[in-house]
Amino acid sequence: MLSTTGSPVARRRILVSRLADVPNAMPASSTPSPRPLLVTSDPDVLEDLLRLAATAGTELEVATDAGAARRAWETAPLVVLGPDAAAGCRRARLPRRRDVVLLGDDLDDGGVWQLGVEVGAEHVVFLPDAERWLTDRLADAAETRTGAGALVAVVGGRGGAGATTLACALAVTAARRTSSTLLIDGDPLGGGIDLVFGGEHDAGLRWPELRATSGRVPAAALTGALPRMSGLSVLSWDRGAPAPFSADAVGAVLSAGRRAHDLVVVDLPRVLDDCGRAVLGASTCVLLVVPTEVRAAAAASTVAATLAPHCRDLRLITRGPSPSGLSGDQVASALGLRLFAQLRPEPGLELSLERGEPPARRGRGPLSDACGDLLDELCPPLRRAA
Repeated sequence: MLSTTGSPVARRRILVSRLADVPNAMPASSTPSPRPLLVTSDPDVLEDLLRLAATAGTELEVATDAGAARRAWETAPLVVLGPDAAAGCRRARLPRRRDVVLLGDDLDDGGVWQLGVEVGAEHVVFLPDAERWLTDRLADAAETRTGAGALVAVVGGRGGAGATTLACALAVTAARRTSSTLLIDGDPLGGGIDLVFGGEHDAGLRWPELRATSGRVPAAALTGALPRMSGLSVLSWDRGAPAPFSADAVGAVLSAGRRAHDLVVVDLPRVLDDCGRAVLGASTCVLLVVPTEVRAAAAASTVAATLAPHCRDLRLITRGPSPSGLSGDQVASALGLRLFAQLRPEPGLELSLERGEPPARRGRGPLSDACGDLLDELCPPLRRAA
């Protein structure tokens, strides 16, 4: 369907300046990704689009006419037709395709709309009004992932339930399967999830540096600026005093993380604020970790009641053994939740965590096995190799 875009999008900061220093920080692929295609021989149009592409952090494939455009026409993630080139593309009968944008040069020219229909354009836009919109479309086209990665939030039913350990183990297990994985520390009072990996001194972005973020965050730039630990990207809090944070900033970071990764795992605190609710609302699934103890189950009932209105899929993970013989099924019945998994004790786990050795790093043991089973059901595309 043909649509029009004319009003500029409200101004917003894309990222703090530190991210702007790493526009090409994603690892290079051996096969270059297709670039957005611009069809024009007008030097002014070319100059404008090159400027917008630079702002979007991408490069353009440029063709001066329909004949030159044919080679990249079907593979380009986005096609922008200059006003001078549209008629030629219509005469060349290039195949119909999605994601074609026609630039108009005169808003009062009624013929531009008919021309847009004839060349199969989804949008007719006019510069400079549509510069912000077109910049965002170019940035989207530069990120070649289709769809968004899964987002799994992990919450403890009480303090010390093991939610952080499970979140880290899930992320480590997914990364070991060669999946692109991002682990996010959602608890500003947790001391920093990078400590679990012994990476508290590793260079890279932490949450306080993203406080002013809003709007659309370039996924490649974010990923390149984050520290890498045990084969995955980690966004942690530091050890400084927590600063005010907005749900908009969290939403922008989550969106960028999901565009760049197969799986995003967020370790959330039990007490929710607007940021926590933003995570829950975006989550594919929320895992509530509860030890098989009477008091833990009682505390978890309050936490579950707090979480349930904000998430689509809340599941229970129990951790045993129980000193009183309480079973995971009994805890599930008391909370009215589906029992998703029962975690068995793992000897030496606490000592490993104190040493900064992340859980499930060796790929064996009860926790690693449980995380593999969880990922098989939560994220089928990340299934282990046969």
